[in-house]
Amino acid sequence: MTKPLSISIVTPSLNQASFIHDALESVFMQNYPNCEHLVIDGMSTDGTVELLRNFRSDKASSGIAWVSEPDSGQSEALNKGFRQATGDIIGWLNADDRYRMGCFQHVAKMFEDDPGLDILYGDYRVVDELGGLVRIKSEIAFSAFVLFYHRVLYIPTTATFFRRRVFDEGNWIDENLQYVMDLEFFIRLAIKGYRFKHIRELLADFRLQPASKTCRAPDKQQWEHRRVIFATVPLFRRLKSERLQRAALLFCRPIAGLRRYGEKAIRGSYWAQLQAKSYDRFGS
Repeated sequence: MTKPLSISIVTPSLNQASFIHDALESVFMQNYPNCEHLVIDGMSTDGTVELLRNFRSDKASSGIAWVSEPDSGQSEALNKGFRQATGDIIGWLNADDRYRMGCFQHVAKMFEDDPGLDILYGDYRVVDELGGLVRIKSEIAFSAFVLFYHRVLYIPTTATFFRRRVFDEGNWIDENLQYVMDLEFFIRLAIKGYRFKHIRELLADFRLQPASKTCRAPDKQQWEHRRVIFATVPLFRRLKSERLQRAALLFCRPIAGLRRYGEKAIRGSYWAQLQAKSYDRFGS
């Protein structure tokens, strides 16, 4: 019998004691036979370190390893974890998010069945601070055009997994970025020709909570998003002025939005979302 692919999960952490237990438990409860969970904590002061210590003590077979030391932010913490990871498949799980049951089985099967696959991403649920369902996000097949020009990043890091060779070949997160390091990373990988694939399975829960970057600084996030695409997307790099870049973005962005939302509508994603909300509300 073929040995299953090993999985490493990297979790950057800073003062997320209210949520990180859910993240740890979601990895542990996968019951995957060959898994490690690397938590890179940036000197939390809210009880996170005690929680990590107790979790590893209570669940000796969890495969968890952690450090708590100074870093420059989330990007550096991620790179530390990616460099330490030993798995054939590597996932990125923020400390306030969590995986869905069966996630690792789906992911491992896709990578086993498709040796040419480099990056896999799935669907996910958006949940509130208490873990209640807000909406289901069913995504589209990979499109470089949508990645380059859409107003938001549609590939969810919390439901994304990488084959080890992505990192073995020297691809790392840009540590100068604070908000859209994932966008820049995916654009760079797409330009280099790495192969992305979408799986129509709910793999994870993304949590909306007041302290998250998504909720805390949307204006800064949008500014950094625009700065990154102007610096990395081939079309924008060929243009000689920011004025021309802005004009090109104004033209391409609605097309990218139509491409994404049109595919989601054809797939029935919005109808499924309404059904899920009805089930969550009425239990039927």
